[in-house]
Amino acid sequence: MLLNVENLRSFFFLDDGILRAVDDISFHVNEEETVALVGESGCGKTIAALSIINLIPSPGRVVKGKIYFNGQDLLKMSPEKIRRTRGKEIGMVFQEPSMALNPVFTVGYQIAEVLRLHMGMAVKEAEREAIRLLGETGIPEPEKRFKAYPFELSGGMQQRALIAMAVSCHPRLLIADEPTTALDVTVQVGIIDLLRHLQKLYDMAILLITHDLGVVAEMADRVMVMYTGKIFETAPTVDIFAEPKHPYTKGLLGSIPRLGKGSKHPLQGIPGAVPDFLDLPPGCTFHPRCEFGDRDCRKKFPMLLAVDYIRQSACYKHYKM
Repeated sequence: MLLNVENLRSFFFLDDGILRAVDDISFHVNEEETVALVGESGCGKTIAALSIINLIPSPGRVVKGKIYFNGQDLLKMSPEKIRRTRGKEIGMVFQEPSMALNPVFTVGYQIAEVLRLHMGMAVKEAEREAIRLLGETGIPEPEKRFKAYPFELSGGMQQRALIAMAVSCHPRLLIADEPTTALDVTVQVGIIDLLRHLQKLYDMAILLITHDLGVVAEMADRVMVMYTGKIFETAPTVDIFAEPKHPYTKGLLGSIPRLGKGSKHPLQGIPGAVPDFLDLPPGCTFHPRCEFGDRDCRKKFPMLLAVDYIRQSACYKHYKM
């Protein structure tokens, strides 16, 4: 087991109250495995990822839990040690590459800087390696792009440059936060293929943060479904798509458009909206939107328990589905 997260809670302390962005979640990622954390926008996925690498923005912070990476608790590391681990052993592909890349430095300089900082390379060696990485990630004319500023690259090339930076030190774990968002469909396919290629090349595990179930179906070995800061279901990807055990997962899958003449499934949506994190409903936070919700669901949030030997679900009514 490469990454093991236990009872993680990350809260934001606001003037209006405490926002429980991540509320008591546990999960693990094995060596060379791809695990997807999915859910609607605003459900806490990104904060869970940022908690792992100690980059939660103020006024948020981890208030409880343990995060073991390669047997060491990241939450107990000194700031200096976590900085060395972040970037070298754990790579991060952030949302919106145009925001993640510094606009006042060239793309090549930013990649080379990571190599100098974490790998101890000399300037020229780092530049050669940065150019090689740009080529390896599918950017044409890497010598030319090395000298380009982020705004001079397309969205797809910016994403590839960001991936090149994230894998430059051959990390054991890559956290990819919405790596295909806002990209054309053909570009998305290229990014997925690139991540698969790099995973095999560097023997990486991937924690994939996304709301795109199409990307999940293409990449993930296992899926964790998240809602209002909690994990509602976890199972192998094939089983999640074939037979979801939680009403929320079923709703997400029902909202996927099905194309082709043979499709007889009308497009469905989940009624209602994600509740305000500062005013969450009692008990199961999904019960106001759930067709099976009743008084039992309002009393207490259900524990994430084994439904069978391959999956877990946090639902009192999964047997009704």
